Amino acid sequence: MLTVAAACLSLNIYFEARNQSIKGMALVAEVTINRVRHPDWPSRVCEVVWQNKQFSWTHDGKSDEPKEKKSWDQAQVVANDVLNNGCKVCNGATYYHHYSIKPYWTAGLISLGRVDDHIFYK
Repeated sequence: MLTVAAACLSLNIYFEARNQSIKGMALVAEVTINRVRHPDWPSRVCEVVWQNKQFSWTHDGKSDEPKEKKSWDQAQVVANDVLNNGCKVCNGATYYHHYSIKPYWTAGLISLGRVDDHIFYK
């Protein structure tokens, strides 16, 4: 059984990075946790995940029910690992986006590099 925080984090990993490597999934999880720890964002995982227009899947009008069992299971494993063992690889990242776009909000942020389909920033 997942805790509420693990369920929200698992959903975020699944919908943001289900087609990524384990490292890519972990980085998405760690960005979420780094936001929880940062004073500019809410202090709970679910509040960060569901904050207005922070993650595209939360407002795309599509179902929020995971359909790919293998990816959903992996997202849950990664979520629990990050929640239980902390951040290991993201070096303080609090933002990311798909490599194919250039959002306006990257101005002034420090790029930490690309993993799979995402570029990470702090």
